[in-house]
Amino acid sequence: MKKKWIQAIGMQKGAFTKKAKRAGMTVPQYEREVLKKSSKASSTTKKQAVLSRTLRGLRKKNRG
Repeated sequence: MKKKWIQAIGMQKGAFTKKAKRAGMTVPQYEREVLKKSSKASSTTKKQAVLSRTLRGLRKKNRG
């Protein structure tokens, strides 16, 4: 059986949300902070921010 694409990328479920909560921000706020050019976040965190933004956009498209 094939893995779903989201499983294949190897991200842990809820990891980005946990980082955002630890920073005292909502997920969208933390995305903006991480994706700023001056951000010193790790490459993994930046990839998680991009994925989070993408999935949120897909969810909006599917709703309406």
